[in-house]
Amino acid sequence: MKIANYSIKGTKLADLTLPREFTVEKNLNLLAQSIRVYEERAHIGLADTKTRAEVNRTKKKWYKQKGTGGARHGARSAPIFVGGGVAHGPKPKRRILTLPKKMVKKALFQAVSLKVANKEAVVLSGVEKLTKTSQVKAFLKKIGQVKTYTFILSPKNLETKKYFRNIPEVKILSFQNLNAFNVFFGGKLVFDAGIFAKKERPKK
Repeated sequence: MKIANYSIKGTKLADLTLPREFTVEKNLNLLAQSIRVYEERAHIGLADTKTRAEVNRTKKKWYKQKGTGGARHGARSAPIFVGGGVAHGPKPKRRILTLPKKMVKKALFQAVSLKVANKEAVVLSGVEKLTKTSQVKAFLKKIGQVKTYTFILSPKNLETKKYFRNIPEVKILSFQNLNAFNVFFGGKLVFDAGIFAKKERPKK
């Protein structure tokens, strides 16, 4: 599988061939499963409501059972009263969805492969030559305007992230911290060419 390659000036270079591990058989079920796990684990799950047993109200019967002409009621802590407990409300939840490491890795390559196939990923050669933010802005204009860009940098070029920080539509990630969720919802992906060099490619 080939991916478009650009210089920092936005000049089109020869396409790069992705390493073998990035070329995977289409498996949308695996991708959907991994995204669900990431979304589930992103929720803190601290919502907590009080039941009728936990609210600070008297548990004494409101009035006698018969002879009032009114409906029968017990304590004012019942959920039907203002200030009473909440019936079936949320409680703190422990997130337990996980994925095996092999599936996490395959899902990542699945997401990258899908982005490349849809022309939503490019490679930027010469990231280490960046010296100012205006160069990044000029490059983005050349490759096409979209709402969100995700720049994925190799470990040795992480220092260049300071040239991306003042651009609102740009996110910056290290390849080592990349996952299927970030790729799938990352808009247009811009990979540092160093990621695909055999000697420099970090292990996932």
